[in-house]
Amino acid sequence: MVGLRENQRMVRHVVLLRWMSAISDAERTRIEHDLAALPGEISQILRYDFGPDLILEPGNYDFAIVADFGSEDDYAVYRDHPSHQRVLRETLRPRIESRVAIQFEIGGD
Repeated sequence: MVGLRENQRMVRHVVLLRWMSAISDAERTRIEHDLAALPGEISQILRYDFGPDLILEPGNYDFAIVADFGSEDDYAVYRDHPSHQRVLRETLRPRIESRVAIQFEIGGD
């Protein structure tokens, strides 16, 4: 991870999304484009990965987002950041049927 000290604990944010219906290639491209821009706009993001399910198991969610932050405060900055809120409002929420998320601590000892 970028800029972490040995034994530093971090916050990992994991989101799983299920789309309302099949999304078009144009919608998929917009989602990935908008998400890919966030690390350049929110410096608190240490790592940001996302992508569609590989459909290796039935019943999986359609899309995953995984983000790492140096602290709970850094996660809160991301959560509330205007760029993140815009992506949620304009790109993701109109297409989401269901969402599950968790934040947990990683690293350290």
